[in-house]
Amino acid sequence: MPDVFEVEIQEEFSAAHFLRGYPGDCSKLHGHNWLVSVMVASNGLDDLGMAIDFRVLRATVDEVLGKLDHSCLNELEAFAEKNPTSENIAKYVFDELAIRLARKGLPNPTKVSVRESPGATATYSPNP
Repeated sequence: MPDVFEVEIQEEFSAAHFLRGYPGDCSKLHGHNWLVSVMVASNGLDDLGMAIDFRVLRATVDEVLGKLDHSCLNELEAFAEKNPTSENIAKYVFDELAIRLARKGLPNPTKVSVRESPGATATYSPNP
């Protein structure tokens, strides 16, 4: 079985949202300081001994989160048809990050977690 190296970073963004059809307060416009954790796995290391450079991963994640930061998530095309729940945000970040990392020839993400408040986190990882 090959070695697996996992690298994880965390970044934050602030945004507002509301949940269409939700039977409670979350149906009203409100905001969160979201904490996003990204895990990337690699079966090998580069010549410097890294699975992926933390700076490169962080910059790539920031590209994705920059589109979300200080926005009303419901107004973004990605959430025009579906609610910007933590689950859907995690999948969105995963998918966008996977595209950008692949373009750079870097390892794919394995999971993305989104925390909307302490004790409330959703994680997305694709089926193997």
